[in-house]
Amino acid sequence: MASADLRDELLCSICLSTFMDPVMLRCGHNFCRVCIGRVLDTQDESGVYSCPNCRKRFRVRPALMRNINLHNVAERFLITQREQEEITGICCTYCVDSPIPAVRSCLHCEASLCDKHLRAHSKSPEHVLSDPSTSLEKKKCSVHKKILEYYCTEDDSCICVSCSLAGEHRGHRVEMLDEASEKKKKKLRNDLQKLTTKRKKTEERVQNLKERRRKAQEKAAGEAERVTALCTDIRRRVDDLEKKVLSEISRQEKEESLPLSALIHQQEIKKDELSRKMRHIEELCNMADPLTVLQDPDTGDLCDPEEEEGDEDPGGHDKQPHDGGDLDVAVISHTLHTLCAVITGIRSGIYVEGPADILLDVTTADNNLHISDDLKTATWTQEKQKRPETAERFQYYQVMSRRGFTSGRHYWDVEGSRSGRWMVGMCYPSIDRRGQQSVIGCNNKSWSLWRYNNLYSVIHDSKQILLPDKISSDRVRICLDYESGLLSFYELCEPIRHLHTLTATFTEPLHPALCVFRAVIGGRYIDSSLKIIT
Repeated sequence: MASADLRDELLCSICLSTFMDPVMLRCGHNFCRVCIGRVLDTQDESGVYSCPNCRKRFRVRPALMRNINLHNVAERFLITQREQEEITGICCTYCVDSPIPAVRSCLHCEASLCDKHLRAHSKSPEHVLSDPSTSLEKKKCSVHKKILEYYCTEDDSCICVSCSLAGEHRGHRVEMLDEASEKKKKKLRNDLQKLTTKRKKTEERVQNLKERRRKAQEKAAGEAERVTALCTDIRRRVDDLEKKVLSEISRQEKEESLPLSALIHQQEIKKDELSRKMRHIEELCNMADPLTVLQDPDTGDLCDPEEEEGDEDPGGHDKQPHDGGDLDVAVISHTLHTLCAVITGIRSGIYVEGPADILLDVTTADNNLHISDDLKTATWTQEKQKRPETAERFQYYQVMSRRGFTSGRHYWDVEGSRSGRWMVGMCYPSIDRRGQQSVIGCNNKSWSLWRYNNLYSVIHDSKQILLPDKISSDRVRICLDYESGLLSFYELCEPIRHLHTLTATFTEPLHPALCVFRAVIGGRYIDSSLKIIT
């Protein structure tokens, strides 16, 4: 209603529309600039000028003064009107001259009303007012053409009073629309709260996945950079080795070729001389004159080649030049060994994430094992450790780590005592803790490398594979590729040497495990130990 009053004050009395560029006469009345200009143009012929509202006369054509404040108010009002029209899109049914936004709709009249026409509208009960709507038919019963006032809870539908009293919904439980609407809104608010919680969790998952993707991309970029640098270094080293070997081969070739070339030259001269003598002898043999044959002055120099001095050594064997056809392959072999070391280094280091930080779990250590303060070393001791007996504690000379691996590629190194017996490997946390069947490698939940009397073997599920090669180093590397199901053992020598790889499908976290025994060597007891050195 207030907006309708304001609109009336902003109407030009000439065009009956909202002011457009309002101007003011000296009498104080306002008009559109175009509208009052046309009126004054018609008054030019008579020479008498007057205000269309108050009829006040002016001797000369009045000057038009722009009303800035009124211009701003009218412009703001027009903007507000357009915004309301855009929001509702519904105009007053009775304002035919200019579209005015509707503020209410009457279901009975099936009409939309602005503030002005709403004041004059009937207040009788059958005239039900609602928010502005273009689909008033939807608010009436399609059968009885009456206003939908109730909600049938059994059929989940909106009905009119006739449907409830005499129609197909007779006898059904009904509620007022407002009451049913509030119940549904309450349920919707609960659903909204649940959806909000789910969306929040989903957003957190999205953020976590994005973070994992970012880390994966960073890791991939780092790995790509590392591989590129490694391959560049390998190519450089291989190129250097190739140049070195080719240079050595060229040097040896020159060293062998020079004396051989001199010998070849000497033998060519000798061959030419022998050919000359052979031709002369043939000529003499073909002559018929015996005097010419007997008196030939060069006959004395034509000796038998087999008896020529210097062609045989004192033992009667033909002299042969030094055999220079074989190159010294020591440099080439050394190069191949160097290249092998490079490749072995790549195999041992490029596909692992770095040394794993392994700490022993004292709560699992057998009471005949002494665990160092830094949780890195396990040593067999005859003196029982005073640890409580628990279900987690091993009863057979072994201990496992606190940390377990469920994915990725990792490695860790150990150093064993030079004498004695020990085992190193990995196990599931569900491994037995009692009896010999709990020893790592002696069940289907563990894998190990076993050292006994300077012999080495790998064991899983009590199946033993003896390693044929002699192991000189006391240091061993254990490499795990969880997804690929590979557990590999290496000897930490120069270069590092692959010992054996066990394959499996891992189903639980894998924990590093150590097992040490007391051995009898040369009639005396040796207490074995294992130390984690990564």
